[in-house]
Formats: sequence, C-alpha cells, structure tokens
Amino acid sequence: MKILLTGSNGQVGFELNKKLSVLGEVIATDREELDLTNLNAIRTFIDQIKPDIIINPAAYTAVDKAESEPEIAHLINVSAPEVLATMASELDIPLIHFSTDYVFDGLKKDAYVETDLTNPQSVYGKTKCEGEEKIRTHAKHIILRTSWAFGVHGANFLKKILRLIQERDQLSIVSDQWGSPASASMLSDVTFKIVDTVIKNKNFNDYGTYHVTNDGETNWQQYASLIASELIKLNVKIKCEPDQIRPILTSEYPTAAKRPLNSRLNTNKIKRTFMLELPHWESEVKRVLKEII
Repeated sequence: MKILLTGSNGQVGFELNKKLSVLGEVIATDREELDLTNLNAIRTFIDQIKPDIIINPAAYTAVDKAESEPEIAHLINVSAPEVLATMASELDIPLIHFSTDYVFDGLKKDAYVETDLTNPQSVYGKTKCEGEEKIRTHAKHIILRTSWAFGVHGANFLKKILRLIQERDQLSIVSDQWGSPASASMLSDVTFKIVDTVIKNKNFNDYGTYHVTNDGETNWQQYASLIASELIKLNVKIKCEPDQIRPILTSEYPTAAKRPLNSRLNTNKIKRTFMLELPHWESEVKRVLKEII
C-alpha cells in the first residue's frame, strides 16, 4: 500500500511519517518534494505515484501572517486540498485531511460538536473552513479538526513557553481562551487507527468530519503554569516560577488575527466510531517535556 503524506516536516506530519511505515510505503513529502502552491505539480505527482490513500496535515498555519497574506493562505488551505480531493476521487481512494478549531467563532458555551455551524473570524479560519467544503465534495474523506497542537518536533506553544520561562522573570499569558491541547503523537496514533480501519474494512462507510484533541481542557495561562511546574520537577533551572505567570485577558494582548475564546472540541464521535481512548492533555505535555529535556 502506498500512503501519500504531505507536510512531513510539520509537527503532525513528522510523527505520522514515523508511525505509518508499518502499514505500507509512506511517500513523505514536504515543500521540496511537493510544493502545495503549485497545483499542476500536485496533479502530476499524484498521477505518477498513484497512492492508495492521501493524508494531508500540511497547511498554511501562520495565523497572524495570514491576515496580510490571504492569497497564499488560500492557495495552500483551499486550492491545494481541492486538487487533492479531486485526484482522490479520480483514483477512488480515501483522503484524510486535518483542520482546525478556528472554523468556529468561539462564542459557544459548550464544546463544539461536528455539526455546529462554522463561523470563522480570521483569514486562517476562513481558508481552513473553505478547504473543508472543497474536500466534502469527495465521498471518501475524513476531516480531522484539532486544536492547540504540540509535540517534540516543530514550533508550538509548549516549546515557546519552555524557552521563555528560562529567559524571563515574569510572563503575562492569556487566560480567557479555553481549549484542549492535542499532542502530535496522539494525532498520529489516531490517524494510524483510522487508516488501519479503512484498509481492513472494505465496507467502511463512516467518512465525514471528526473532532480530535486530548482529553481535558485548560487555558493558555494554566497551560504555561503546568509547564513551569513540570520543569521544576525535572530539575530544569528556570527564571519564571509558576506564580510569576500572570493571567491577562485577550483584550490586553492584541493580535492581527482574532482567536476563538472557546476552542473546546467534543471528541465523543471519534471515540465511539473508532473505539478510541484519548490520553489527558496533562500527561501528554509531561511526556513531551521529558522527551525534549
């Protein structure tokens, strides 16, 4: 079996590349091998390799930069997924695509379910939402919406805070945005289970949209405080103690792109469909920190 994987140097793609090799030949691509801004190159590449499944964690994820680069964000988050979906339809193969909590406006009181109406508030969110719609025209698709991704590889909040608390005496972190962090390794485990299920079950018909994050919820300030506390336990010298991480409101930390105040995603559907247990975000953060240290 040939698995075409995009974004293999991103934090999720990196873990997927390691994990999926036992299922078949992984054709791992990053910008150098497959430029998602070149739509003709995508078509030619897929025509040549004729994969059995396409997995697309690649995306334009520079949330604030997207506000000033809407064209390239649209190209990578909308046009490229549309080509992937079209090619998957022609080959009659499944497409697994990663999306985001940013497709919602964050105003709901409870965790979002897959059928909630989307209302993105940023260029990034709008392009990811439009990308989802392009993919839904292809019957054999699975869209995995996730949030607050982190891992050993790539840039993320955990690694940024890890650096800052060793450099600064005090931090001010937003405390009114709530969500569930998602570890890249957990996302690769879930994707592995989905691919394995789709391959083994010729009558698989549970295509559609799913939410997947680690269990539990937190805000950014609590998340940062946990990182600091854990580093102390790991005997890492830090300048900023947990009680020196001050909570602030989103309004006190203006950004180019608007963030959802509520990024919590209800994961009951994916747990039920694929018989999954998802680890708690705290245990995953502690595991990743140990690995980095």
